[in-house]
Amino acid sequence: MLKLFVYGTLKRGYRNHDQFCGGALEIREAQVCGRLYDGPGFPVLEVPGEDVLACGTADPIADVGTQTRLSGGVGKSPRPVPGGAETGDWGTVHGELLTFGDPESRLPAIDRLEGFRPDGRSLYRRVLVVASVCGCLEPAWVYILASTDIKQRRILSGRWPVDSTG
Repeated sequence: MLKLFVYGTLKRGYRNHDQFCGGALEIREAQVCGRLYDGPGFPVLEVPGEDVLACGTADPIADVGTQTRLSGGVGKSPRPVPGGAETGDWGTVHGELLTFGDPESRLPAIDRLEGFRPDGRSLYRRVLVVASVCGCLEPAWVYILASTDIKQRRILSGRWPVDSTG
């Protein structure tokens, strides 16, 4: 099973969900450690380098195998988030953890949407991190910012779209 953490336009109710994520076997509220920014019409995410368990490849089956292999190594309580978003430290980013049973077709389509090319210049990198779901940790793939050029304003709430409290 492919696990994918989404925090922007792939979430339920947003423009890319139905086309790319319709048919998900399961969708649960989840969080990751990171910094969320407003991008040009979509959010962008940074995660601490030490939280990256693996980098995505062009082989969806191998990537699911990596995710499965690393599943046994994660704990049962969320990683503490140091400091607060106001001080520039890492914070909690809220999104959804999607589970798919068809990684061979699903992952390449979402990679194309996100501009992820494992062997070339990319808008995003796809990396494996730990997502927290109801206090349990699960490895999940997520698209993170490949270049700092696109960052705009930090979303201190860790939630996109930005609400009136930001």
